[in-house]
Amino acid sequence: MNVLYIERSTGDCRSGDWVERLDLGDRPDRIVVGTGPGSFAGIRSALAFAQGYAIGSGCEVLGLPSACALADASRKIAVVGDARRDKFWVALFDGFSQRGDVFQVGREGLFAAVPDDFTVVTPDAQRIDTLLTEVFGQRYEGGRTPTAEGLKAFAEANPSILKAEPLPIYLNPAVRD
Repeated sequence: MNVLYIERSTGDCRSGDWVERLDLGDRPDRIVVGTGPGSFAGIRSALAFAQGYAIGSGCEVLGLPSACALADASRKIAVVGDARRDKFWVALFDGFSQRGDVFQVGREGLFAAVPDDFTVVTPDAQRIDTLLTEVFGQRYEGGRTPTAEGLKAFAEANPSILKAEPLPIYLNPAVRD
């Protein structure tokens, strides 16, 4: 089966030029797309592309949380992102197994939301690096970028997490700033 993995997390998500970089030459039978949390426009554009391509080609579209792309097969990782308005989203992974759904906490609950034996990473280092360093100290390993390769590794190790008819993960209304 030929599978195309899409994680639309970097660059200008309003630009359509990322679609040009996709390798559609072997016509995928399945598209797996990151559903967020993350850039509102980026997630919507990736899902719209996948669903539109599927209509024309008949391929299957599946989704999984974008934070899965940052999981590490050999350790426990907490992925913490900026949900804006002094709130943060958290996804916990024990290897390639997700512990519960992505959830949201306020600043005051952030430390307690991450178990002591978890390392912390973020896709939002440019906005919350200083805060995560203060809250988690040496447990915080810095910024990471979710990638299509990361989604592929997680999906192949744990295909039960893939969701048919994927929808974006929205924790809050859209923020404009």
